[in-house]
Amino acid sequence: MECLYCVLGFLFLASRLPLDAAKRFHDVLGNERYPGYMRKHNQLNGWSSDENDWNEKLYPVWKRGDARWKNSWKGGRVQAVLTSDSPALVGSNITFAVNLVFPRCQKEDANGNIVYEKNCRNDSGLSLDPYVYNWTSWSEDSDWGSGQSQHNVFPDGKPFPHHHGWKKWNFVYIFHTQGQYFQKLGRCSVRVSINTTNMTLGTHIMEVTVYRRHGRAYMPIAQVKDVYVVTDEIPVFVTMSQKNDRNSSDETFLRDLPIKFDVLIHDPSHFLNESAIDYKWNFGDNTGLFVSNNHTLSHTYVLNGTFNLNLTVQAAVPGPCPPPSPRPPKPTPAGDNSLEMSETPNGNCQINRYGHFRATLTIVEGILEVNIIQIADAPMPRPKPDNSLMDFVVTCKGTIPTEVCTVISDPTCQVAQNIICSPVDAEETCLLTVTRAFSGSGTYCVNFTLGDDTSLALTSTLISIPGKDPASPLGTASGVLISVGCLTLFVAVVAILVYKKHKEYKPIENRPGNVVKGRSLHGFLHHTKAGFFWGNQEKDPLLKNQPGL
Repeated sequence: MECLYCVLGFLFLASRLPLDAAKRFHDVLGNERYPGYMRKHNQLNGWSSDENDWNEKLYPVWKRGDARWKNSWKGGRVQAVLTSDSPALVGSNITFAVNLVFPRCQKEDANGNIVYEKNCRNDSGLSLDPYVYNWTSWSEDSDWGSGQSQHNVFPDGKPFPHHHGWKKWNFVYIFHTQGQYFQKLGRCSVRVSINTTNMTLGTHIMEVTVYRRHGRAYMPIAQVKDVYVVTDEIPVFVTMSQKNDRNSSDETFLRDLPIKFDVLIHDPSHFLNESAIDYKWNFGDNTGLFVSNNHTLSHTYVLNGTFNLNLTVQAAVPGPCPPPSPRPPKPTPAGDNSLEMSETPNGNCQINRYGHFRATLTIVEGILEVNIIQIADAPMPRPKPDNSLMDFVVTCKGTIPTEVCTVISDPTCQVAQNIICSPVDAEETCLLTVTRAFSGSGTYCVNFTLGDDTSLALTSTLISIPGKDPASPLGTASGVLISVGCLTLFVAVVAILVYKKHKEYKPIENRPGNVVKGRSLHGFLHHTKAGFFWGNQEKDPLLKNQPGL
């Protein structure tokens, strides 16, 4: 009978062993269990399996909501900010960056210590002690700095790498994804890059736990996670810009003027630098297929309407030939296989990757061109005003404008003296007579901007206002217009600079401030007045606007 009790007791103790077993990395870093066969197939270079044991004695584990988190840092909580350059094309490198944000008035000094900023007052007032954590003093008074301490190890027991300056690194970062982890010793900011060749396509989660030095052990101070994407599609973005287009971000453009398309490939690790890249354009207007190896292209729509733009980017990526797979490739619904292989004469393989961009463009009529065809003295009312009045005859091509704005500046076209906007009364033909007043004799730079709901067009000239002479009302018309021929090239160059700078398409940062459609031209130019009165800091003097408009 005693033997029976012994056997039962042994079985009872054996059943309790898993409960008292050491924690593993996946128990600490996340609840998601990654299948073992997938972990082996998707092995990340330099990373370890999260089935390894975790040293809980040296690196204590706190669950979310544990009261000890409140006292993990002097003066408040530390926040960890995790970012990445996702999405990543499979085969390229993806980089993660972690930055620690300390409580108010705290920062890391050159020696890795955490100190209070001078003359900074937080909730507890000014601190008499300059240090939040003086790890340099602590390491000099202990065996920590010897490098042989049994405490200078990661949670899995691996020793710290003794790089130059490693004693100033007081934070331990544990990265965890796809059933694997990576340990890194660092300061308040670290970066980790991973090659995605063996990664599974799709959306993944990166989790990071941060510990700080605490006596002869470590204390958790922050946890953070972020989503990243690994794809076999080349990430492609396209910017679109057009001269005279009022708001490129609404994908509405003008007929009979070229639209500039600029393809941006998201490739932060320069994975495609050695690849031959082709761009295949279909503008949806029955003009055919355009193939180019240049990332920029211009196209002019000659009809009004809605058109579907389609772009396919093909990159031939050189690399070693993979072993044959018994599984046939799975076709993609886009029509192009996202993975095609061809062998080169030197025995390497080229992997064809594809990216796609689609947009629906609306083409409308707009103001295409503005010209000043005549300048003359305006009829003087009685009594004669102190200012000189001039009549400008302005014509344009395209639609009839709804508003005209005039900017009168100094001869350098850099210091605005007057901005006037008024509605346009023309109904059938674009032939306007605009009367403007000048405060005295001298040379002036005059800019005319005509606009409607979808377009803006401008022209500029220099004029000379002679002094008042009793023998002559204001001077002759021949003395009014200065070097119109010479200004033609000047105006053209300025117009290109103005619209190139202010009409670029920004598909990612599409904030309300980027949209000017629906606002009056007066409000549009009124926003520029501050820029004009700053003088020489302006580069394009004839028409300016605030960044983002």
